[in-house]
Amino acid sequence: MRRTYLGEFEEVVLLMVAILDGEAYGATVSQELEEHTGRLVTFGTVHNTLIRLEEKGFVQSELGGATAERGGRRKRLFKVTALGSRALQDIQQLRNQLWQLIPPSALKVSGL
Repeated sequence: MRRTYLGEFEEVVLLMVAILDGEAYGATVSQELEEHTGRLVTFGTVHNTLIRLEEKGFVQSELGGATAERGGRRKRLFKVTALGSRALQDIQQLRNQLWQLIPPSALKVSGL
């Protein structure tokens, strides 16, 4: 099976969808990313990333119920698929392995 790689922003969005556990939609993902990373992200960027993740099979979406605060419009809720969960586990394992390979001297601050 050919592995599909995630870009850094795709990875962060996928992590946020997992964190929100069934309550992830474009606006909440944008807000939570800004809150937890300090990174300013536009709704459009997040929305496009969610769609791309869905096309790759890492998330799936469904329309939620209509809400009064959205003028009766339904939210598209995203959740991580089994493939997305496996991808996050693989990424975490790879990053942990790479961190273990860094020599302690490489992390010391030089006196420049």
